[in-house]
Amino acid sequence: MAIRKIREIGDEVLSKRCKEVTKMNLRTKILINDMLDTMYEGMGVGLAAPQVGILKRIAVVDIGDGPIVLINPEVIKEDGEQTGEEGCLSVPGKAGVVTRPNHVKVRTLTEDMEETVIEGEELLARALCHEIDHLDGKLYVNLVEGGLHDVEPAED
Repeated sequence: MAIRKIREIGDEVLSKRCKEVTKMNLRTKILINDMLDTMYEGMGVGLAAPQVGILKRIAVVDIGDGPIVLINPEVIKEDGEQTGEEGCLSVPGKAGVVTRPNHVKVRTLTEDMEETVIEGEELLARALCHEIDHLDGKLYVNLVEGGLHDVEPAED
């Protein structure tokens, strides 16, 4: 597939609310595969369509257990609390401390446009919330406690 350009903080596409996906077509399937390739290339754990300039309610997440594709995701339940480091491929070289739910239930559609519910705890809950925020035009930098700080690039 293809690696797409990741939009960075300051790009107005990142502040817009995305439109719902009403049908699956070849173009959308290609977008999902490109998003996965782009996320893995950037060594991220999630990527939302607006981060590659597309205003559709699509996100991908992989915390190490295999890829999860989210179409029109919606948090339907959250509980608990966790506070920890968070970064974003659209805010390169920076991270900050963010408090999020420790457990979430997300209603979403699969690539086959079938409704399903995904539950996540800890890192998966954080990633799901982070990516769904992108679909609503929100960046994690607005939730950071105590400001952003520089992150050292990972060594190969």
